[in-house]
Amino acid sequence: MRYLTILLMTLVINQLTYSQTHEIGGFIGASNFIGDVGSSKYISPNQPAFGAIYKWNRSPRHSFRFSAVITDLEGVDAKSDDPRRKQRGYSFTNELLELSLGIEFNFLEFDLHEDDGRSKSSPFIYSGVSYFRYDNYYYNAAGLRTFEKANSYAFAIPIVIGYKTTFTDKIIAAMEIGARYTFTDEIDGSVPNDQALVSSFAFGNVNNNDWYVFTGLTLTVTFGRKPCFCVF
Repeated sequence: MRYLTILLMTLVINQLTYSQTHEIGGFIGASNFIGDVGSSKYISPNQPAFGAIYKWNRSPRHSFRFSAVITDLEGVDAKSDDPRRKQRGYSFTNELLELSLGIEFNFLEFDLHEDDGRSKSSPFIYSGVSYFRYDNYYYNAAGLRTFEKANSYAFAIPIVIGYKTTFTDKIIAAMEIGARYTFTDEIDGSVPNDQALVSSFAFGNVNNNDWYVFTGLTLTVTFGRKPCFCVF
């Protein structure tokens, strides 16, 4: 029985190895922040963003995707169209590291192993869950940033749209824009982490959480055996 179990496990692992195909590569682009400090434009890249990306293609229509991106989010009231923000004159940068896991869905068939000599392309969407690190601070009575806690953490929901195409049978390029709805309003310092300070130093719309956006390009390399694309 023990040998039969080992044999079955070996066959299953071998089958999984032959039925998977993968992509790994990098992301380069820029970020912008949407909140109570800085520009009120939704897509206005102003700080470089870099990262790594991995995909496990389960079918020509969907993939499991993991990414890690780092950037310095920036907000500058002087660059806002709102005269009240310009008069206030706040500004910030906040280093952010995001880890994201979810599912990417292709609107068209994107079978990398279909050998017909033509390039493959498709628009796609991606969503899942993101977990990110940032620094926590608030603006004191003099309008200066006062740090409360480094390395705070929060969750976000990524909403990404993009378009990808194959350069060769091994290289895939994609362009994407992805907004993140966060579960915090503290990235820009508009709400202190210490609840005792909220009534004195909170400002802006305390009922709306912060957003940030990544805009950029990904370049991935495929590897792995031709998949069976089993139903999953």
